Amino acid sequence: MTAPVDVKSLSDAELAAHLAEVAGRILLAVRDSGVFSAKALGKAGDQTANQFLVHALREARPDDGLLSEEEKDNAARLDKSRVWIVDPVDGTREYGEARADWAVHVGLAIDGQPVIGAVALPGLDLSGSGAGTVLRTDRTQALPPAPQKLRMVVSRTRPASEAVAVAEGLDAELVPMGSAGAKAMAVILGQADIYLHSGGQFEWDSMAPVAVAQAHGLHCSRIDGSPLVYNQRDVYLPDLLICRQEHAQMVLSLVKAIDKAA
Repeated sequence: MTAPVDVKSLSDAELAAHLAEVAGRILLAVRDSGVFSAKALGKAGDQTANQFLVHALREARPDDGLLSEEEKDNAARLDKSRVWIVDPVDGTREYGEARADWAVHVGLAIDGQPVIGAVALPGLDLSGSGAGTVLRTDRTQALPPAPQKLRMVVSRTRPASEAVAVAEGLDAELVPMGSAGAKAMAVILGQADIYLHSGGQFEWDSMAPVAVAQAHGLHCSRIDGSPLVYNQRDVYLPDLLICRQEHAQMVLSLVKAIDKAA
């Protein structure tokens, strides 16, 4: 039996990382149980991981607000300075297909800013320990050297036309990938250089990944260059740019030119 964890004694970053990692293990156990059909697996995993995360956060941080993709929204969060924003399974299709490009997001926005976050990639076991990979705001790593040819991660099922146009303008290689969290972490891990999304998202899709990306020194903004703000009444957040700092202005200028020409 695992020793009890005093979650109230953990720092916010430690708590985010611990919960994301445990939720990832729960999701793997749900999938490996063999109980669910392919059609039912996504819902079962989402709901199971969500219940764990919601109850754990209410136990550990009872005074904080909470926004989860799998929970009914609550107006009470709007009056909170500290709001946890979680996505129990980002990339449900990839999770069901036992791919590596799905994630668990646990993040904390303070006064609307993405301050604390952890992104678990349970299907990507970089260490060989069998525990997957967790990237977090309190344990950063140096970015790998940038290659000569740029690489841009895009949706593996429906690449946004704007992102494809920017990739063409940069002569960048397209790297199809599943979840938003996996795409953002790919830039940190050196699997890509740019993640540009313009096809519509919600706050839980990007909050934790943005917090982690910013902690690693990456540029994070809307595609018009404006800041990303969270814990809004309308949780729809349509676009996102995460990239190495040296590419940001070039990408933003291309987006502006493409939009002007459209």
